[in-house]
Amino acid sequence: MQHGPAVRRRKLGAELRALRTSAGLTSGEAARLVGWHQSKVSRIETGTSGVKPADVRLLLDAYGVADSQLRELLMMLAGSDESGGRHHWWHAYRGVLPPTYRDFISLESQAGAMRTLETSVVPGLLQTPEYARAVTRAAVEGLPEDRLDTLVEVRLARQDVLRADPPLKLSAVLDEAVLRREVGGPGVMARQLERLVEAARLPQVRLQVLPFNAGAHIGVTGPFVIFSFSSTSDLDVVVLDHLTSSLYLERKEDLQAYTEAFNALQIHALSPEDSLDFIAGTAAGA
Repeated sequence: MQHGPAVRRRKLGAELRALRTSAGLTSGEAARLVGWHQSKVSRIETGTSGVKPADVRLLLDAYGVADSQLRELLMMLAGSDESGGRHHWWHAYRGVLPPTYRDFISLESQAGAMRTLETSVVPGLLQTPEYARAVTRAAVEGLPEDRLDTLVEVRLARQDVLRADPPLKLSAVLDEAVLRREVGGPGVMARQLERLVEAARLPQVRLQVLPFNAGAHIGVTGPFVIFSFSSTSDLDVVVLDHLTSSLYLERKEDLQAYTEAFNALQIHALSPEDSLDFIAGTAAGA
């Protein structure tokens, strides 16, 4: 269990090692190709030291990696400010957002799919501006109005991943408590439920409701997110949110456990069609 940057270094190193092996090179041969000492290649591959995006580019060129999507993803893991010529918009908020949040956004922006269990609030990617403001204000007491405006702005900007080409594929299981908890007052909640109905009809969004009558379930321990990357499953990661930080789980055993947990939650939850009716019915009674 590690903080985001450490996980990303290790994942990047493991992927670079796999690419070197596929290219039929030893670490010493790779080092000679790029003009380094062999120990630098070893440190990068074990994740014990950071690596500059320019160094990653050198290694990828040496290994003959032409897959633009994979190159873009690995450059992102190295902290590149550019990805396929697109500026990472969240860097403009570097002075406002904590590193763990920026790390989360960077993974979200590059992932091909996101699976999430939410037990208390609507997922950030599906929140209305009013709901996002109410949740943020409640989560951080005494927040100045201008800082609150900025955090809501970031939350809404994140939602662009659902409109990207290709869009992020979002699968969300919502505990019924998410729909019942009145955030921001009746009007705000009514509009938020309507937004969920709209989102549930999008082809890239799969929403399921886990009703109270489903009883105790594996998700009672808390919400989680699983990011999956289309280029390679070796970069998949689980994110657990805590009050003051986020933790990232990268081991295959952890990924398998949370994947199985999410699959079990989907089985016990209402179908997407029944969930849509459930949300609409809740909205009508709100």
